[in-house]
Amino acid sequence: MLKLAIVILNWNGERYLRQFLPTLLRNIPNYAEVIIADNASSDGSLAFLREEYPQIRVIVHPQNGGFSKGYNDAFQQIEAEYYCLLNSDIEVPEHWVEPVMALFESDDAIAAIQPKIISYHDRTKFEYAGASGGFIDKYGYPFCRGRVFDTLEEDHHQYDDAIPVFWATGAALFVRSAVYHQLGGLDEDFFAHMEEIDFCWRIKKAGYKLMIEPKSSVYHIGGGTLPKNNSHKTYLNFRNNLCLLLKNLPKRRLFITFAVRLVLDNVAAFSFLLKGNASDFTAVYKAHAAFLRMRKSMKSKRTGNEEDAFNDTWPASIVFLNYVRRKKHFDGHKFF
Repeated sequence: MLKLAIVILNWNGERYLRQFLPTLLRNIPNYAEVIIADNASSDGSLAFLREEYPQIRVIVHPQNGGFSKGYNDAFQQIEAEYYCLLNSDIEVPEHWVEPVMALFESDDAIAAIQPKIISYHDRTKFEYAGASGGFIDKYGYPFCRGRVFDTLEEDHHQYDDAIPVFWATGAALFVRSAVYHQLGGLDEDFFAHMEEIDFCWRIKKAGYKLMIEPKSSVYHIGGGTLPKNNSHKTYLNFRNNLCLLLKNLPKRRLFITFAVRLVLDNVAAFSFLLKGNASDFTAVYKAHAAFLRMRKSMKSKRTGNEEDAFNDTWPASIVFLNYVRRKKHFDGHKFF
């Protein structure tokens, strides 16, 4: 069996394949294979791969079912001990795989590991999607070591210790294949955005560990598929965040959490409007309407074991800490 399958889910990403595939292929160990799973691209991606990289295995999906389904369908066709979900807009350096594999082999309870994510365009700073490990507060707001809301820290190697985290970014996610399939993979109802946080929450509920290994780092452009200022991305983030909470919170926390979120999401919506982003304002309410239509399905996916995992969420509101108390940084233990 293949030890490590590094799988890039591609959708109209020919420009990134041209830019980053050569470096990736140079910088993988001999026990790893790069595989492209294509989500019905309409650009020249497939022709480029056939002409320039005929040796690379390509799995072609007949339609774009989103990030979750794209990976789930691909992994049904790949036998490997470990998977790496890797975005197409990532540059990898030499020896980025080895520290991750060593950490896996040190503890069988570790199910998933994320490398440190650095900005491709400004390599002095962490990148938004994952930074140096993901966490979440009790109201469902994700944050990272090195990134709280839109505050991105410079990387001075201050977060270079390997520590347990609550979630690992799907931009560069290593996971044991047995655990991936045991938990049913990514939730396809999410389509895209926050599906990896839901998956990681389920990993924790199943009793496994998630880690950040900063000895490995990669350089991420970010926003390769949907730019940050995109109303559809706003819609998916708000909708999926509510789905995430309904699926994974303890029952005793549901009422208070959704009451608080209703207030905070309204504040966020009107903040968008005051900034002139009417499409984002509308997207928040479309997200809430979609969540109401999905709530029965999400309830049916509750798996139990919520209490232990919930105890690992941050016990205070990071909205309050960030916007009221002006705490902009998190080191894995405290805000400052």
